[in-house]
Amino acid sequence: MRERTRAVLAHKRFQRFIVGVILVNAATLGLETFPPVVERYGTLLTVVDHAALYIFAVELLAKIYVERTRFVRDPWNIFDFIIVAIAFAPATGGLSVLRAMRVLRALRLLSVVPSLRRVVSALLRAMPGMSSIVVLLGLVLYVAAVMATKLYGTAAPDRFGTLPTSLFTLYQTMTGDDWGNIAREVMTQHPSAWIFFTIFILVCTFVILNLFMAVVVSAMDEESAEERAALQDDAAVHSELILRELAELRKEVAELRRHSPVE
Repeated sequence: MRERTRAVLAHKRFQRFIVGVILVNAATLGLETFPPVVERYGTLLTVVDHAALYIFAVELLAKIYVERTRFVRDPWNIFDFIIVAIAFAPATGGLSVLRAMRVLRALRLLSVVPSLRRVVSALLRAMPGMSSIVVLLGLVLYVAAVMATKLYGTAAPDRFGTLPTSLFTLYQTMTGDDWGNIAREVMTQHPSAWIFFTIFILVCTFVILNLFMAVVVSAMDEESAEERAALQDDAAVHSELILRELAELRKEVAELRRHSPVE
């Protein structure tokens, strides 16, 4: 029974069914944000939502039945368990915020779809390198904010009057949001301010942010290399098993020929 349940859970049709349930459930949760739709189809949306939740719960219980203690060793299983458990938590009183968190069930696509799982694994692998880049970015922002506060605080007090204001303004500049108007406002009294903004944007946007991309791409390459190595190891193991079975068959055939009567 356990092996049959394991085969059903691993079957492609079942995986596609779960993906379809996740997508339908995500769509119903989105439709619940439209009052006219809720007023007309509220009961149907509730039924679909509960049906999806029970399907997820049954799938989770089946995984626990099949994997037993190994269930808690897989981080993706823990992730699915937390997502489903949140949906069963009471959504009244101080826990009413949990009702809005039902949409987190859409994140189950991350654990069901292998390609999305690889992307998340690569991002987690890139965290150590990204943390160093975050520190570098924070240092650049801090130095630039101190300089901007001292240089342009009097010219644009709303933008650079204090250090926190300068940090926010430079962060806005780094994202490319309305940085041209910010620079022009400062350049009315400091015509050479374009040099500061140009260097800041080049360093933050075209250097540091590209470092983030480089770290993530490198982590994804490592993840793909490990998957290819694992597939090659599995293929080598299967090939070795097949060769052993062929060798045993040859021995059996040779023994049969040896003991068979000669015509």
